[in-house]
Parts: sequence; structure tokens; C-alpha cells
Amino acid sequence: METTAFFAVLFAALLHASWNAIIRTSGNRFQGMLILTTAQGTMGLFMAPFFPLPSGEVWIWLIASGVLHTGYKMFLAAAYKHGDLSRVYPIARGVAPMIVVLAGMFFLSDDLNIKQYIGVALIGGGIILMAHGIFRNGEARVLIPFALGSALCTAGYSIVDGLGARVAGDASQFIAWILLFDMLFFTSSTLVTTGPRHYRASAKTWIIGSLAGALSLATYWIVVWAMTIAPIALVTALRETSVLFAVMIGVLLMKEKADLGKIIAALVVVTGVIVIRI
Repeated sequence: METTAFFAVLFAALLHASWNAIIRTSGNRFQGMLILTTAQGTMGLFMAPFFPLPSGEVWIWLIASGVLHTGYKMFLAAAYKHGDLSRVYPIARGVAPMIVVLAGMFFLSDDLNIKQYIGVALIGGGIILMAHGIFRNGEARVLIPFALGSALCTAGYSIVDGLGARVAGDASQFIAWILLFDMLFFTSSTLVTTGPRHYRASAKTWIIGSLAGALSLATYWIVVWAMTIAPIALVTALRETSVLFAVMIGVLLMKEKADLGKIIAALVVVTGVIVIRI
């Protein structure tokens, strides 16, 4: 994996944890996710005219991505109603790279060496280890199925987006249209299930949600671009190191618990990153 792509994905991981922290601290997490998606879609609307229309085959990948992104956000918003950032986030993101690696053996042409497989396994294992404390710290276990649903959708859109961007031949074009499809599907499902009430928010809420949307867009562009020049499973695993930043934000800024288990798990994740890089 090229040095530029490696450090770019790590930076994207920091941005990803940051926008999740913003959503986690908002009064209404589902509303925050909706505003974020709307802001992203608006940005995509301004980006799209600068690129040619996608070819016929690309539309299939875009539709699949929009559905998976919508599922991911709905599951994640539901999980945040029941658990801390430093507990939900690791579960939601930790299982995804493992699924991508397994699926990659059958559906992806990317080749990973033994060292990279070990690194991915360490990252995924360390992330899952961070969530183990949910069974001891009295947190609501109802968050688990929502977080796992989010992880499954994350793995799905990671594969779809990586392959779709390769088919499109232009990461920026693909991203602009994904943002539009994501907004179309997520806002439509929201209006059908809850009505327009989540759109009624203060100017401050819209500003915060738009900031989260901008961070999410930057994260997404970096990751999809990296997937066009590096193995999808490897990029997905490195992106999920965002849990380290999420835990740091949760502990240092949100005063969440910092137990020995989280520290050990963080060290396992860091070891995985080092193994991939050396």
C-alpha cells in the first residue's frame, strides 16, 4: 500500500470518528444523521454538474450503495440511543473489515499477503475486543443488534463503493452521485416512517449537522479514492482504526469510562496498523 494512501486513510479515520462524535453528542441523533445526509446530498448536487453522467453499469452500483448507506445510518442512529460512542462505534465498525476480507476471497480480485491478513485480523479483533466490556459494565445490550446491523451494511457499502468507483473510473464522479442517492433514499425512508418532524431544527442544529456532513464527505472521498489504488479490504481495515480516535474523543472530551480492556484493545489495533505498514 502506497505511503500517501496509507496516511490519507488514517487521516480519514480521524475525520470519521469526529463526525460520529458530533452526531453522538447531538440532542436527537437520528435528526443529526438526517441533517448530515441532507447536507452531504446538497454538496453532491453542486459537485455532480462538474462530471459526466455515469455510464449504464455504474447506476447499478450507485443504487446498491444508496440502499446500504441508508441501512447503515438507520442502524447506527438506533444504536447511539442505547450506548456510549466508545462502545457502539467499535462494534459497528469492528466486524466490517472481517466481513470484507471473507467476501474478498470470493468476490474481489485484490491480493493480500500473509502479513496484511494478520494486520487486518489484529485490527478487527482489537476493535471487537473494545466492545467486550458491554457485558460487564451494565450498558444496554439492546444496542448490539443495531450495531451489528450497521457493521453488515458498512461491509456491504465498502465493497460496493470500491468496485463501483473502479467501474466508474473516477472516484470524484462516483462520490458526487452516491451522495445524491444516499440523500434520496435516506430522506425518503425518513419521511415515510416518521414524517417531516425531524427536519424541524434550530439554525445551530443545522450548522452542526452540516459540519458533520462536510467531515463525512471528506472522509468518504479519501476512502473511495484509496480503494481505487489499494486493496479494498486493506483500506476498510485501516479506516476502522477510527475507533482509536473515537475512544480518545469519548474518554477525553465526553468523560466516558477508560477501563483496562479498552486500553489493551487499542494496543492490539495499533499493532495491526504497524504490521500492515512494516
